[in-house]
Amino acid sequence: MQNLSRRSLAILSCGLMSSSTLALLAAIPAQAQSRFTDTQGIWAQACIDHLASRNIISGYPDGTFRPFAAVTRAEYAAMLQRAFPNAPVVRAPSTFNDVPSTFWAASAIQNATRTGFLSGYPGNVFQPNQNIPRVQAIVALASGLQYPTPSAVEEVLAQFNDAAAIPAYGRAGVAAATAKQVVVNYPNVQFFAPNQLATRADIAAFLCQATRAPGAQALVPTQYIAGAATASPIALSLPAGQQISARFPDAERIVLSPNETVAIRLVTAADVRDSQGRLVIPMGSEIFGQIQPAQGGSQFVANTVVINNRQLPIAATSQVIRTIRDARDPNIGNIFRNAAIGSAVAAAISGLAGDQKITPLKVLTGTLTGAAIETNQGRPATSIIRDTLIGAALATGASAVIGDRKITPEKVITGAAAGATIGGAIDPAVQRLVVIDSSTDLGLTLTQPFTVSR
Repeated sequence: MQNLSRRSLAILSCGLMSSSTLALLAAIPAQAQSRFTDTQGIWAQACIDHLASRNIISGYPDGTFRPFAAVTRAEYAAMLQRAFPNAPVVRAPSTFNDVPSTFWAASAIQNATRTGFLSGYPGNVFQPNQNIPRVQAIVALASGLQYPTPSAVEEVLAQFNDAAAIPAYGRAGVAAATAKQVVVNYPNVQFFAPNQLATRADIAAFLCQATRAPGAQALVPTQYIAGAATASPIALSLPAGQQISARFPDAERIVLSPNETVAIRLVTAADVRDSQGRLVIPMGSEIFGQIQPAQGGSQFVANTVVINNRQLPIAATSQVIRTIRDARDPNIGNIFRNAAIGSAVAAAISGLAGDQKITPLKVLTGTLTGAAIETNQGRPATSIIRDTLIGAALATGASAVIGDRKITPEKVITGAAAGATIGGAIDPAVQRLVVIDSSTDLGLTLTQPFTVSR
């Protein structure tokens, strides 16, 4: 939701924002944030993040993935071993002159050759540091996964404008992989570019397609999947009552008052599959909704799920969380550690924590703003109160903010919804806190069937 916060603050600087505009912005989730710094928004982002979550591929220590870098044969062997750990052995072990036992990928190379994915070269060498071309990467998958060769190889290959460039040794394998919709050609699906070096994004796309369960949604845009245009869409459904494992990714716990309503984002903690084992909601998908009062506690109510950048309606709720803590607890500082807090609690926190510095990871504002005010650990409570009240003023249509001067509840310009929106936020008498464990309390149950077309 970072982009949303920036837009909201930009409008605030202009002086006015209506509650209807804010409500509209709150309903539009931002694109899922990538786990790597250099894959946000690229064509293979969803696929790369999915494989990384399964430890099939990994990034670099600096937080990058380098999607357009070439892949060596040793690196590919390591990826194959992690992607297909149960591949059957079909060949006797081989010893290569250029792969000593101490080489970092020696075990993976041995496994890739024994399971039929890769082979060596004449002279008993493997050339582990050689960059692998696209045709070899695809043929390796067709061989190791034992894809059947189509009866009309040339007819299958005819869909590629550069089919003549596919070497003789790879034609059957490329046709077999194409028939299985494993061949991914970016940016033009009609050009296979067989002798072009495979990029890390290419390899990720091939592996996503090769590991995809039958009928599951592709994590690669279908316009780049050879043969996908002729595939019939499949409707996948989950019944009401289906359990969805989810968590709040931004803090270990959420602390709010029992009467608060705040908008938050969850992520799914595991793949959600239908009764036939087909993937419906991938792990890491974002679910948007709000925490709201319910039956003596608080409950998360979901309204939107984002699957591969598609926003879909969803109806699901968490259990009612009734973990209530007394705000006068002498260990109140520990409750706020590594926590996101609601604006009502933030506004009253100076009274709860005295003059101590508090360390919330976020102050969660009301549903009308649909944004979180980021705070730095160790900031004084008064600074957080000021920022929270700025958000409260924004939520109620305040026309101005008073520079860096301290904003008190009396200075907040309230609107028609003030009582409902920030009545609790500026109430210093917050005495009871709902404490939500981000990893265990937010599992969801569908209240209505969920359907998505693949």
